[in-house]
Amino acid sequence: MTKIIGLTGGIGSGKTTIADFFREVGIPVYIADDEAKKIMQSKEITDQIKVSFGDSLFENNVLNRAKLAEIVFNNADELAKLNAIVHPAVKKDFQSWLTQNAKQDFVVYEAAILFESGKYKEFDYIVTVTAPEEIRIERVMKRDNTSREQVLSRMKMQWNDEKRISLSNFVINNSNLKIAREEVAEILKILKIKQKQS
Repeated sequence: MTKIIGLTGGIGSGKTTIADFFREVGIPVYIADDEAKKIMQSKEITDQIKVSFGDSLFENNVLNRAKLAEIVFNNADELAKLNAIVHPAVKKDFQSWLTQNAKQDFVVYEAAILFESGKYKEFDYIVTVTAPEEIRIERVMKRDNTSREQVLSRMKMQWNDEKRISLSNFVINNSNLKIAREEVAEILKILKIKQKQS
């Protein structure tokens, strides 16, 4: 039976980098945010977004993701409304992906809001990625070409590290890539031992 490792962390913690380390050693990785972006381009989902958020978010029938982000990252109710549309579609897509990877001992599901969504309860193990707040802010400002205030606003919408760590099996501090890569290897070593024992 495939064991699912939930991989999470705050915005800018470097979850995708850690996911890549898992990939490097042959573990299939499902990046929920990337898949959600693809799913949000489907007609079924864009139609639901139009009904919930209005036509003003669309230009030539194409969703303006920046406008949508502006709305949902500043309003918890609007974010919940969007999640109610997107999350069920992502869940269905993940189940299909999981079936394709059924012969694997482990797979990784990477998502920013694993705890906030309650999805963490569906996984066998949880790995939380952390990094100093200032590094996270700088990473996101650079990556998303956004302001410090916008990054801080998005951070406030997520759980803090302390809360995430309290529900995690493993924690990776992602401020040094060499050490973080070694931590991934160590986690897999521990999980493979547990797998043999069960």
